[in-house]
Amino acid sequence: MKSLNHAVLMNEAYAAGVMMRALPGVPMAEERLPFGVRVVRDDDALQKAVSIRQAAYARHVPEFAAKLGSPEPNDHDQGSVVLLAESRLDGSPVGTMRIQTNRFKDLAIAGSVELPTWLKNRSMAEGTRLAVAVGRAGRVVKTTLFKAFFLYCREANIEWMVIAARPPLDRQYEALMFEDLFPGQFIPMRHGNNIPHRVLAFDVRNAEARWNEAGHPLLDFMCHTYHPDIDLSDADFSSWSHSSRPAELPRRVAVSA
Repeated sequence: MKSLNHAVLMNEAYAAGVMMRALPGVPMAEERLPFGVRVVRDDDALQKAVSIRQAAYARHVPEFAAKLGSPEPNDHDQGSVVLLAESRLDGSPVGTMRIQTNRFKDLAIAGSVELPTWLKNRSMAEGTRLAVAVGRAGRVVKTTLFKAFFLYCREANIEWMVIAARPPLDRQYEALMFEDLFPGQFIPMRHGNNIPHRVLAFDVRNAEARWNEAGHPLLDFMCHTYHPDIDLSDADFSSWSHSSRPAELPRRVAVSA
């Protein structure tokens, strides 16, 4: 790994700017991944995301997967972002996730459950259609997609991440210190083929402090490591407190200690 104390030449300097603004003043290591994560901006990339989505769901809920062979309306919604993870070796899709904010309309989860009153009027983002390729790298891809989700929320000033998760995926979010909004309840999700899910939420703004206090094993990966293979430069970071995109960084970025 190389420190960002050295000049870093990036494909998209804006991605590094996102990381530095989201986690200011933290010494960063740099780590390359065998895959890249980017924002879907064309039909070819969306078809890749759809293909890995359908394949992943087919392993667990094949009847539902049969309905996922084409892009969904929410993939194109204003306020939605589809992430695609691709192998750096051959460009094949290895994972995807869709992020939907509540800036323009209610989250998809709101069609199945009324969220607690204290979440009303909060800026929120829901992660849906998480899917990764089968194999040993799947867990790393899944964790990296979550980091991209987290960085997106930090940059867009999202206060709370919201997830509907079925077992056993719910335990992974619990391990990340998500809070169960309805303890002991599994609620059918209309956008999840009416399969019962747990509903969990995560406090974005206090994430690093909580992970640090808990000595969380993913603290360094999430907060102290810069991954140039996570490229959010094509994301629309319009938010409740941003009137325009942050200023572009120069192609070469030097960060002092």
